[in-house]
Amino acid sequence: MGNQSKKLAAVLAGVTAVILIGQVGSVRTYITEIRDGPGTQNAFDMFKEATGEDALLSAIRDKAVETKIAPVNARVDRVWKAIPGYNGMEIDVEATYRKALSGTLNTKIAYVYRQIEPEIQLKDLGAHPIYRGNANKPMVSFMINVAWGNEYIKPMLDTLDAEKVKATFFLDGSWLSKNVELAKEIQKRGHEMSNHAYSHPNMSRLSAERAKLEISKTQDLLHKTLGVENRWFAPPSGDFNQKTVDIASSMGLNTVLWTVDTVDWRKPSPDAVVAKIAKNTEAGTLILMHPTAASSGALKGMIQSIRAKGLVLGTVSETLSSERVNTSVVE
Repeated sequence: MGNQSKKLAAVLAGVTAVILIGQVGSVRTYITEIRDGPGTQNAFDMFKEATGEDALLSAIRDKAVETKIAPVNARVDRVWKAIPGYNGMEIDVEATYRKALSGTLNTKIAYVYRQIEPEIQLKDLGAHPIYRGNANKPMVSFMINVAWGNEYIKPMLDTLDAEKVKATFFLDGSWLSKNVELAKEIQKRGHEMSNHAYSHPNMSRLSAERAKLEISKTQDLLHKTLGVENRWFAPPSGDFNQKTVDIASSMGLNTVLWTVDTVDWRKPSPDAVVAKIAKNTEAGTLILMHPTAASSGALKGMIQSIRAKGLVLGTVSETLSSERVNTSVVE
């Protein structure tokens, strides 16, 4: 008991001294300063030990337990194959407490949150194709495969700009070699650029050597002409086998396909495309399209229908990452 009294007296003496010389405006501010200052951890711990855990810290800890969201591990699904994980979220008790101490007694607690990564990430699953993002993440991506259709690219870029949407463009290498300036325009607008092989072959029918060449030629071209270190490989026509996935993986690329296909090459009406996307899109959906009249005409309507479902549009990298869409919580 004598030691407790001495510790409390020491801390209170320090508080009184600081108040007298006018360096801080309150005991709460002083506590924050001595904790943040070099060599003062023991003083702060002495205060807690002498006074007991205060109601503020207890309230924050209780709220942290109440609101914690557990992360979701990446997994291999029987139908959808590799599905990325999704970060959880929790209140950072220590940061929230320190922030609260710098306020006034009547200030509403401003909780500080941090993300919790899953134990199993996409990279831990091995070489599997990817068809969709995590269903817990309310984000959707446009996959725009480019091997032809130059006349529709700029109108689509203008629509994406107007709607403040970023997409992922998968470029055929032979197209890129002939359309460097147009590719640079896509990149300048802030879109993600990735790999669609070189000559639009059916990948499953190629030898291992030829399959690797198809991917590597476009990978090298993306780096040389655009400075892009691409992460994703989209097999032309969706044709691939496990050998394709293994080869892409050996080159540092994930093989990505689609959840919903606009089938715009069949020349459907823009209204039909919008209706299809509105009906079939959900959290984690990857939407395939090409620079066609149908998709160009439907693009704005697709964006509006997706947003009407409360979903956010992002690149393939953003959608397939485990990062949370929004870590803020309304209290």
